[in-house]
Amino acid sequence: MDLKEKVLSNSFDMFLRYGVKSVTMDDIARENGISKKTLYQLVNNKADLIRQIFKAHIEEEERAFEAIKNNSTNAIEEMLNIALHVTQTLRKLGPNTIYDLKKYYRNTWEKMEALHQQHVFTIIKENIEAGKKQKVYRKDLNTGIIAKIYVGMATLIVDELFFPLKKFNREHLFAELIKYHIYGIASDKGLRLLKKHIDVV
Repeated sequence: MDLKEKVLSNSFDMFLRYGVKSVTMDDIARENGISKKTLYQLVNNKADLIRQIFKAHIEEEERAFEAIKNNSTNAIEEMLNIALHVTQTLRKLGPNTIYDLKKYYRNTWEKMEALHQQHVFTIIKENIEAGKKQKVYRKDLNTGIIAKIYVGMATLIVDELFFPLKKFNREHLFAELIKYHIYGIASDKGLRLLKKHIDVV
């Protein structure tokens, strides 16, 4: 891992834990054991740092989901393994991170969220197509529409206005989403598989 990768990784962890607004460039330089001058040789400003962090995060997620797909024996197992991965990320997500991004770095957030949503859409679409071929999902499904619905519901989970953190736990919300999604599209064969693995979520 080179210096820039280290800075992006450590900064991402700090933003997840403490929120974006409260973490300063001084904090980031100190955490990484570098001067602010060196930090500004790597990034233009805090907004640029955030953009680069989330670009790197999306690329890392793409690699992680590709590995999950390659290591899963069927589409339902893949979805459950994706659920485990996402749940681990949600556990690290501090209550203020998304709120801060939307409020103080809205332009960056919207661009990164659009990329993320397209990435999730592609993953779910490919998963549904694979599941139909494996006969674990119903063959009458409209793949594109179901994938869009999933993206919409996944986006709502992290919407503080729709699901305030004082009342809802994101991990529990995501677990319910996964069960709702798979139960809604699984064939009889898929439901039998799901019952063997449902404790995963």
